[in-house]
Amino acid sequence: MKRILTSFSEAVADIEDGATLMVGGFGLVGIPENLIIALVEKGVKDLTVISNNCGIDDWGLGLLLKKKQIKKVIGSYVGENDEFERQLLAGELEVELTPQGTLAEKIRAGGAGIPAFYTPAGVGTPIAEGREVRTFKGKKYLLEDALTADFSLIYAKKADRMGNLIYQKTTRNFNPIMAAAGKVTIAEVEEIVQIGELEPDFIHSPGIYIQRMIEGVQQKRIERLTTA
Repeated sequence: MKRILTSFSEAVADIEDGATLMVGGFGLVGIPENLIIALVEKGVKDLTVISNNCGIDDWGLGLLLKKKQIKKVIGSYVGENDEFERQLLAGELEVELTPQGTLAEKIRAGGAGIPAFYTPAGVGTPIAEGREVRTFKGKKYLLEDALTADFSLIYAKKADRMGNLIYQKTTRNFNPIMAAAGKVTIAEVEEIVQIGELEPDFIHSPGIYIQRMIEGVQQKRIERLTTA
């Protein structure tokens, strides 16, 4: 049985200033929105956040940015957040931009216990400056270190009481690999069912990776609404 909490503030209670967090999602899809709100309310600061992007100005990780609770972002896409751009250009935010596939593999490798790997992505660009480059079979590859985090905050559609998770459609994005790469993984789940109710063949993240769960209702805001 996993630790199942009833309060989002309790779920993030031991996340302290200066912590490194992985936060699942792509845009606003599959983000642990209630856990993020709990961090905003807690007022924790100087966070290093590893996430594909930083949400939008008024939702998701954008809420933490607005309160200047994030010190550094390691991500791959920043195009939907004006406050992110402002803080970056003003020198108020440290940003480490990484090709999206490389970011995913850095997280996956961290969860698998692989300390580093070589990739052709970034060779011959500013990303490779001052970094180790090796040649394999006549092709150059850049050494990339794996990523892990103090806490991973993820979202899932359904879980059982052992912590086995199922993600829905595109919410599966970064959540499974981040679940494995956090020292403590906290899952925000829409529905927690009894042991045996989930079909084993459809489980995406085994419960061994999950330390805490909390059931909650999400707003699921639309990132960019286009109407005819």
